[in-house]
Order: sequence, then C-alpha cells, then structure tokens
Amino acid sequence: MALKCGIVGITNVGKTTLFNCVSSSKAEATAFAFSTNKSNIGMVSVPDPRLTELKKHQETEKIIPTTVELVDIPGLAKGASEGEGIGNKFLEDIRQTDALIHVVRCFDDENLPHVEGSIDPVRDKEILEFELQVADLAIIEKKIERVKKKVSVGDKDAKRELEALLKYKGHLENLQSARSLDVTEDEKKAVLELNLLTEKPVMYVCNVDDAAAVDGNDYVKNFSEAIAEEKAEILYIAGKMEAEIAELEEEEDRKEFLADSGLTEPGVDKVVRIAYRLLDLQTFFTVGPKEIRAWTIKKGYTAPEASGVIHSDLQRGFIRAEVMKYDDFVSLGSENACKQAGKFAVEGKSYVVEDGDILHIRFNV
Repeated sequence: MALKCGIVGITNVGKTTLFNCVSSSKAEATAFAFSTNKSNIGMVSVPDPRLTELKKHQETEKIIPTTVELVDIPGLAKGASEGEGIGNKFLEDIRQTDALIHVVRCFDDENLPHVEGSIDPVRDKEILEFELQVADLAIIEKKIERVKKKVSVGDKDAKRELEALLKYKGHLENLQSARSLDVTEDEKKAVLELNLLTEKPVMYVCNVDDAAAVDGNDYVKNFSEAIAEEKAEILYIAGKMEAEIAELEEEEDRKEFLADSGLTEPGVDKVVRIAYRLLDLQTFFTVGPKEIRAWTIKKGYTAPEASGVIHSDLQRGFIRAEVMKYDDFVSLGSENACKQAGKFAVEGKSYVVEDGDILHIRFNV
C-alpha cells in the first residue's frame, strides 16, 4: 500500500532541503522564487526499530522496511489558485497526494530573502491555505451547478447531495478548511470524488536554525499558539543541520553528530513516522530466513485484506492466518517458543490484524 505525502509551503521555506534529508532522490535547493517548475518525487523507508529486533531472533538474508513516497511540490505564490507562479500544476500535484507535510519558515537568514519580505510562519500558512480553499471552492461550485440540474427534475438523492455541498461551500467561504467541517459519513460522500485539497490530513514542520533544533524558538511558539485549535501535529527541525546529518555515510558518525547537537534521532525520522500515522496506517510483519519485511495496511484490515497487500492470490485463496504478537516473539525468542507458550494463534477470515502482528498466511488457489 503506497502512501504519498506532499511537502508543501510557500517559496524559500526549506521544503526541498527537507525532501533531500529523507529521500533517496536529491533535488536542487535554490534561493530564487519560482526556481522550479516540477515536483520532485522520492521514496523513503519508514523508520521501525522492530525490524532490527526481529532479526536478532530470526536469521535472515535481508530486511525490507515499508516505504513512503514523498513529493516535493514547488513553492506556492499568492494567486496560485488563479494560475500565478506554477499555479494550477502545483494544485494538481497536491490533489494526487494522500497527506500534506506543510513546511513553514521559522528562521532568519539575510542571504535567503523571504518572498513576502519578512518571517511570519502564521501568515505563510494562511497564504497557502487560502489558495487551497479557493481552489476547493471553485470545484465545489461547479459540482453544485451539476447537482442543481438533477434536483430540478425531482431527484431526491441529489437534494441531499446538494445540501451537503452547500454546507462545504459555506465553510470554505468562511476561510475554513474542509477537514475542520463537522459532517456525517453520508455528507462526506458528496465530495469524495472531488479529492478536496483542504480535506487532506496535515502536519506542520517548523524549519528552524541550528540553535533552535532542541527547544524551538519564538517563531515556533507563536505558530503553535496560533494553530492550537487545529490539534494538528507540529514538529520543528533544523533543516540545514538535518541536511548535514543526511550527508554522513556512517551510522556512528550520524549518532555522534546527533549527540553533539543534543538530539536522540534525526528530526526527519519523526516526520516520516507521523506522516505514516496521519492516514491511520499500521504495520504487520512477515518473518523468515529469506527476508523480514514490514507491510503497510489501514487500521481495521482483516487477515484476508492484509494478505492481499502481500499478493492478490493470498487474499483470493485465503484459508487461515498464523499469528504471533511482536512482543511475544521478541520476548520468547522464536516461533517454537511462542507455540509452546500458547502464544501462537490460528485465525480465520474475520480476524482484524493489529499493529506489530507477525503473520504467516495459509492459502490455496
């Protein structure tokens, strides 16, 4: 199951620097507004120390973590919803993502001028959100016109759909994002096909200077207070420092750099984990001598649905799932030990997979 996160923000806030820190692809970061006209795409492994622990109890040829696809979307300008800057292409790239990592600038640097003339992360956030809201409003208004025609000929379902669309329209006109609107599941269906930009889950990354890497700064504090009602995830990372860490090839060198900086892990690892969690995802494992592998599923997936992530044949011919809990496997040390301790379960089609489950699928096609 592929997860695609869009890294968004206005120009010169550090999006591409963040992208380069976590992605296997490398993109050019410049100090010029509108310096790029296409999105960068890269894959990043989701940090999961459980994979290393599993290898301690099962010799294997390789470890395969689950991955996230990151899309570094060119910086936004005022008027993007009307085609300014990279305009509509920028918005369309965002529409193809599942979640947003919204980077705001929380550092001063006279050599990197801000496109708005001053550092104000709250203002920058509002600029981007306004453009997304305008774009969503336009697409909803188009659908309202289509649905009104159905209502005029007596379509009762269309009438309910229209009511939901008008609810979204009013919310957006009040400069509120769709994700904050209180709606029922039926009302959500009215906009499902529209893939609204402001309905996507979002986390905020405050890009700070090296001195603020551990405790943040006043920009971060003010930003956090301004968006407190959103109850959104907020991280602050020192993009420049993270870029230097990412360039180190040896793990021991990275650990030493982090320790000297007062950090326990790269901030970008936290970004990836939170992005993974934004979409209500979880991980199960397959463990064997050939490979130990992490697999991504939505919370609530049954065993057959989870097996389908591995291969469609497993879901089609599903018979049963043999299940061990991660904690049991690690504490007891082996599959045989789990069996002897009564910690090895055989589950059927209704079993709901939990985070950290170790599965072996029995199937027949």
